[in-house]
Amino acid sequence: MTQDARSADQVELWKIRLGELDQKLGVEVLEESAQRVVATMPIEGNRQSLGLLHGGAMLALGEAVGSWAAVIHASSMGKVAVGVDVNATHHKSSRAGTVRAVAQAIHLGRSLTTHEVIITHQESGDRLCTLRITNFIKG
Repeated sequence: MTQDARSADQVELWKIRLGELDQKLGVEVLEESAQRVVATMPIEGNRQSLGLLHGGAMLALGEAVGSWAAVIHASSMGKVAVGVDVNATHHKSSRAGTVRAVAQAIHLGRSLTTHEVIITHQESGDRLCTLRITNFIKG
């Protein structure tokens, strides 16, 4: 039986598998669903030349958690998701500790998903970055 022919209660949801970049960044997944994905990343090893957490590392983490949530949603329909837009605002940075990214669904549709991702400094609770990511659902 093909995945499309399965009833909704028989569809196996996609499980997060870290990619090569995620592994290099030290990402650890704590929670995973279409509605919400939570992951952490160490600042050590992800700093830019001035010793601050690299903004690109935050974007990579934010895009990963938002895309993973979208792929989980798409898998419930036997489909996949691909990113079409991501934007971010960096509020602060940090030199040490761990960051926590939380992707929260804004819209889970049949053709598009949108997630807001908030990245905070795990130890202080300071908001470091806010992202919005939109993914296209394709068969």
